[in-house]
Amino acid sequence: MSIRALIVTMLLAASLPALAQETAKPATDWPGYQEGDYAVSNYKFVSGESMPSVKLHYRTIGTPKRNAAGQVTNGVLLLQGNAGTGANWLRPGTADELFKHGQPLDAANHFIIMPDALGRGGSSKPSDGLKAGFPNYRYRDMVDLTHRLVTDGLKVAHLRLVMGGSLGCMQQFLWAEWYPDLMDGTVGLSCQPVEISGRNYMLRRATIDMIRNDPAWQGGNYDKSPTLYVYAGGGYLPESPVRIQEEAPTLQASKVYYEKRMAEAMKNVDANNSLRELESIYDYSPEPELPKIKAHVLLVNNVEDYADPPDLGTVERAFKQIAHGTYVLTPYSKETHGHFTYYYASVWKPYLVKFMAELPPAQ
Repeated sequence: MSIRALIVTMLLAASLPALAQETAKPATDWPGYQEGDYAVSNYKFVSGESMPSVKLHYRTIGTPKRNAAGQVTNGVLLLQGNAGTGANWLRPGTADELFKHGQPLDAANHFIIMPDALGRGGSSKPSDGLKAGFPNYRYRDMVDLTHRLVTDGLKVAHLRLVMGGSLGCMQQFLWAEWYPDLMDGTVGLSCQPVEISGRNYMLRRATIDMIRNDPAWQGGNYDKSPTLYVYAGGGYLPESPVRIQEEAPTLQASKVYYEKRMAEAMKNVDANNSLRELESIYDYSPEPELPKIKAHVLLVNNVEDYADPPDLGTVERAFKQIAHGTYVLTPYSKETHGHFTYYYASVWKPYLVKFMAELPPAQ
């Protein structure tokens, strides 16, 4: 495995866009903004391991509309990418295009839920104290816990939409399969609805092995996190090469760019967190159950997406099994950012607007 190939794996361990880092306006500026924690007691993971309490942190904006039983009926669930938190959705390039008045997810009309995925942000994760003793969670655990937050914790009876980018993109397919009557539509940004395999698996495995073979690893019971796996990447290849060249057109500019990216990648790094994140995908295999999906499905990928190359034919094959599925491959433009295009809603918002306009009436 070449160093060049290893670079792209940092999409999985540090999935932040390489360019155009944005400063979000205060979250409290959004109507009805709230944060909270939801805990599940004595949770048993699919691995057979258990924890006395698993916490999910979440943010909500908007005003819930309730039925006679007090259940929320206008929910929208937004699932984050692999790194960061649910607050990724509050970046101006995303939030301003989606949540403002008159936008497709106008916070005046929708109750928008943005959880921190298990293993990230304010949700339970290895670096909270268990380190290598933290359970080996999988996508099934992540989706199940978030489903409990949504239905039991927030009392949501119906979701108008489930939308996710990258990690969240993959998981929205699972939501549509496992809870087919819960939502009207799902939207995925930057992923494929097929089993983890091929180069995707190999790139992840290479980073996992780099962590476990780092002399500083110490079986995961380190005092200072190993960092060699971070130096193998930085999240460059998933970004549009044109955007990178614009930022780093000379050798000196490239050095500055590299040093800036490495400084960002080293912030709050924790190898146990990254390891569990990387391995959690091993049960992702949505293709066999795609025919179970009742919701309308929109998938938007970008032609420059190194992580989800459009020439494999896997998406086209899978979508033949979805009754109401639409696949869009956005071309290169000055606004696209490869895999990270999902952070830039202006690129794909027109497809979202059309998709929502054609959704059947809410149940």
